[in-house]
Amino acid sequence: MLTEIDRVQLATPDAAGAAQKWRAVLGAEEIGRDRISFLTARRTTLRAGTSDIELLEPDGAGLLGDELKRRGRAHLFAAGASSPDAGKVAEHARGLGAVHHTENGQHMITIEIEGAPIRFVISDESTRAKTGDLDFLYEATVLAADQARAVDCISAMFELDKTDFTKITSATFGYTGVLTLFRPGQLHRFEVITPTDMSKTMGRYYIRERASFYMAFAESAQIVKVERAAETAAAGITVDRPDGRAQTQAADQLWLHPPALGGMMLGISRPSMAWRWSGHPERVERLE
Repeated sequence: MLTEIDRVQLATPDAAGAAQKWRAVLGAEEIGRDRISFLTARRTTLRAGTSDIELLEPDGAGLLGDELKRRGRAHLFAAGASSPDAGKVAEHARGLGAVHHTENGQHMITIEIEGAPIRFVISDESTRAKTGDLDFLYEATVLAADQARAVDCISAMFELDKTDFTKITSATFGYTGVLTLFRPGQLHRFEVITPTDMSKTMGRYYIRERASFYMAFAESAQIVKVERAAETAAAGITVDRPDGRAQTQAADQLWLHPPALGGMMLGISRPSMAWRWSGHPERVERLE
């Protein structure tokens, strides 16, 4: 059983540069440095909200360096989730054919979707002090052409209950998708998306990268502050603020472009807003 999205891992040739961007735009703070041997990588861990951002930089020839060469750029390498029993989750996934490595108390589960390695990091639940201007991560997005098969694979690997899932579509961004909600009444999930318009940003990304992680989403009560910080840093940003709402009021959501955070796109929604597309629009709080 998974309880929440608790971290992401970003593959980068420049962890220090990426860390500076997370600090400048989101107020993230460094909480540790170590090494992941089986990836041949140095890791710098930041805290952003109550979630961890693990910046992985090659430490010689190895898996991480190979993936950076294969993809040709920094990218969202893996998504992390917590569980009351991470070892049991890993054992179940391994029994279904997933590749499993454990190190530093974490379990990396690698599954194949459309011939591509999709990596998940499963950790035991823990209480983490909030830092900076995010509240928490709640979503990581997987792109796949065969949406149904990808959803079946992920739900089986992590024993997720499909009756909790929610379908989602967007003509604006050109996709259909499924939110694999971990628990009723909670936002945390993997999002499995199939682009339907290859001329749009997501479609072009899929043409280039094929099945892969695309982005992550977080919630923030400080979304106005984040918007201003991104502007000050000249970071790429797209803002969704309804017509007529003052610039001093929170946008409904915004997206920090991949270069703004050293290689991965991050969406941010104001508190409760994500319920509009997560099965319970009545939970969205009105702005006065």
